[in-house]
Parts: sequence; structure tokens; C-alpha cells
Amino acid sequence: MGKIAFVFPGQGAQYVGMAKDIVDQYPAAAEVFDQASEKLGYDMRELVFEGPEEKLKITQNTQPAILTASWAIYKAIETSGVAPDCTAGLSLGEFTAHVLAGSLGFADAVALVEKRGKFMQEEVPEGVGGMTAVIALDEETVENVCKEVADTGYVACANYNCPGQIVISGEIAALAAAGEILAEKGAKRVIPLKVSAPFHCKLLKGAGEKLSKELDAIDISDMVIPVYANVTGEKVTSKEDIKRLLVDQVSNTVKWTNTIRNMIADGVDTFIEIGPGKVLSGLIKKTDRGVTIMNVENSDALETVLEYLKAV
Repeated sequence: MGKIAFVFPGQGAQYVGMAKDIVDQYPAAAEVFDQASEKLGYDMRELVFEGPEEKLKITQNTQPAILTASWAIYKAIETSGVAPDCTAGLSLGEFTAHVLAGSLGFADAVALVEKRGKFMQEEVPEGVGGMTAVIALDEETVENVCKEVADTGYVACANYNCPGQIVISGEIAALAAAGEILAEKGAKRVIPLKVSAPFHCKLLKGAGEKLSKELDAIDISDMVIPVYANVTGEKVTSKEDIKRLLVDQVSNTVKWTNTIRNMIADGVDTFIEIGPGKVLSGLIKKTDRGVTIMNVENSDALETVLEYLKAV
């Protein structure tokens, strides 16, 4: 067996009730929710387990909620003694990966991502920007179309999620213009996403600058296992690079396809997605069908994964 990677989801994976059955069964997971509630000053159980959905999907609530749920699930896995060889996370999930790697403490991280969500939401007024998923077109075509509509407004590639799935981000008029041309050029689908801001593009540079000031006040430690960064797709080489990479991530392209390919090249053959949903599992499968992909978002899935890992 090759290396095992634990990967963590980002914003959009959330749902009311995520991680509840694991929290009910594992004291270590329940403690995570207690820590989050204490740090943030509100009842994280109530937000995550009761909602309502409209409250949970507010960005500054969503980000700490997903991090808390994902970390709680990990703590349940940890009780079995299973440990990964490396880790990564999509966008917000990169913060969870750093908690796993020991470079960020959980309490610091959950407070940090709450502020991150607030900064990202406030940077561009709602209705000004957005994001659109482009299905079944190559990278060069999508990049060229973004340049082609520059006179309409700003739009750029925000996420290279997997082969055939690219997300563009920018101003509403430019997104619409790009979407029409991309459809004409053969995109199988052009899907406006239900997000309230244009994430991972230069329109959010100011949010990254605010996040940088918050990171200045946080102690960052050496990583105990490798973390792969979104903005490079490569291993973070030292703790001195962590702050810069997390700040740059807010307003730069997420290179998830390259991240997965580099992890596989470094010997990973088993990916365990930890947290709500199965988005990352789908993206990894489309990147390389030869690897083993599993996800843990509830107690049944946890038992399945643990049994598999003990057997191999």
C-alpha cells in the first residue's frame, strides 16, 4: 500500500446536521464543538445541528462550521490510531489541513476562518460579483475567453478542480459574457454558482490583506506531516511560507487538480475525504481513477473506512 492522504472540503459542502451522529458517539468529537463554541462565543452545536440553513450558509458562519465539523470527524478517526502521511484541503479546507499538520491550533483556526469569511463577504458587495462553473472545456479555452471579455469587466479562472471542471470568478456582467461564449465554444454546462462573492480572484485582494493582519497575531508551528498548498499545488516547504500561502489563496487561483496529481506523484494511492459531502471524492476520481477514494461524514462511513484501513 502506498501513502494515505486526508483531504478536507471547502465552502459549499455544508448542510444542517453534519457530523451530528459522530459527535453523539465520540467524546473527542463533541469536545471539538465545545471548543469552537467557547472560542466564538455562540453555540456551534445549535448552528450546525439545528440551523436554519439560511443562517448556516452565511459565509462567516459557514467557514467555522465546516472546519469544526471536519475536525470533529477527524478526532473520531484519530481515536482508532489511523494517521495520514500527508494532507490538503480545498480552499477553506486548507486551514483544516494545517490544524491536522499541527501548524495551526484548532482554536486559532476556527476564529481565523470566521474572520476570513467576514472579510471575503464584505470585500465585494453582494450582487456585484459571483462565480460560474464551466464543464467539459480545456483550460486554455477558458483562460482565453476570460481575456476576450475583459472590456465587459473582470473575470478570471478561480478553481482548477479537476480535468474538465473549471470555475471562473469575477464581476457579474463579465461572467455572463464569458458564459455565453464558453457555451458557444462547446462547454457541456455553464453553471452560475450559489455564492455571495467572487472568491479566489483579485477582487478579494483586500480581504487577503485583512487576513494577513490576523495571521500576524497567531503562532504558526512546524508541520508534522506535509501539507499541499492550493495556490501552488505543491508541498509547503517551511512554516515561514504558510502565512503567505494562506493569504494568497484568498485572491489567487486554487490549483486542486495539480495538488492531487502531485500527491499521487509523491506516492499517495489512498485519499480519505473527511468532512461533509463527497465533492472532493468526485473531483479526485475524475483526476485519477486508479487511486482509492473514500469519505467520512458519518459514523457508518467511519466504520467502513476503519475496517478497510485495518484490512490493507
